[in-house]
Amino acid sequence: MKDLEIVYKKVLDCAFKVHTELGPGLLESAYEECLYYELSQEGLKVEKQKELPLIYKEIRLESGYRLDLLVEDSVIVEIKAIETLNDKHLAQILTYMKLSKCKLGLLVNFNVKSLKYGIKRVIF
Repeated sequence: MKDLEIVYKKVLDCAFKVHTELGPGLLESAYEECLYYELSQEGLKVEKQKELPLIYKEIRLESGYRLDLLVEDSVIVEIKAIETLNDKHLAQILTYMKLSKCKLGLLVNFNVKSLKYGIKRVIF
């Protein structure tokens, strides 16, 4: 695993690159594919739509949870293309972080004029 802050900075840089190129108004899936491409070009290990089972005691539940992107097995990137981020989105990424034991998450809403208003760093 690379240093968490270095990975985080690379994810941010790539997200800004994608937003600068595409702007707002596309589907989440388009941003996900493009961000996946940019992160891969940076030499980072990236998994998209990674399944996240729910483990309750000895029971493994295939609950259908999926991480948009998992970078270097340490940073969860949850991609949105919505009007505004809200508490529901924060709760979602916090749950994913708890289930995956990742300490750092990034909510990225690409549907904003300036990406600096669409980014929320989440520490668990």
